[in-house]
Amino acid sequence: MHVHHQLTPEKDGQDTDQHQYRAMIGSLMYLTASRADIMFEVCLCARFQAAPKISHLQAVKRIFRYLKGAPRLGLWYSKNDKFNLYAYTDIDYEGCNLDKKSTSRGCQFLGGRLISWQCKKQTCVSTSTAEAEYIAASSCCAQVIWIQNQMLDYEMTFMVTPIHIDNMSAISITTIRCSTPRQSTLTSVISNNKFPANSFKAISSNSLAADHCIHQQQ
Repeated sequence: MHVHHQLTPEKDGQDTDQHQYRAMIGSLMYLTASRADIMFEVCLCARFQAAPKISHLQAVKRIFRYLKGAPRLGLWYSKNDKFNLYAYTDIDYEGCNLDKKSTSRGCQFLGGRLISWQCKKQTCVSTSTAEAEYIAASSCCAQVIWIQNQMLDYEMTFMVTPIHIDNMSAISITTIRCSTPRQSTLTSVISNNKFPANSFKAISSNSLAADHCIHQQQ
């Protein structure tokens, strides 16, 4: 899918077979468990399952053509990397041209191994990039906490896990205790309305791994 290509409902567009479209989306969603490079595009096309048009079907077929052209592309898990847990988070700010909602993206690494990734449209319209980045960081933090708890079963402790984020305002918000109802809503994923200490680290957006792992355009 082209970087600047936007899918729309196209109420006047030509209809296509809804059952076939849903079956294709279902197959691709199953494949996203091992192909992080198509996560964003598949989730975008999945939004139009209720009334798919020819343009939506063409976008889905393009994903299949991409997969056919790169059958050996996959994840490589080396056994020599350091065994530490860290995560990246990013957003597609107001990427949905229908309701102007942003899309949260995140990925988690164990050493140099990509073990988990997410891509989901946010439930509310953000009024700033800092707010959207903070919501995405909340979702990523929840996933990190789940991984930390799972690793405790193997007697491995990763209680100080850096979560890389490229928005300094969002990083500043995570260091203070929330006082307004709006801020409390944003931090509902954390019981005490505060992220774990030393969990965030600012990095350049040019090297943000979430861009390459989750938002790689075809």
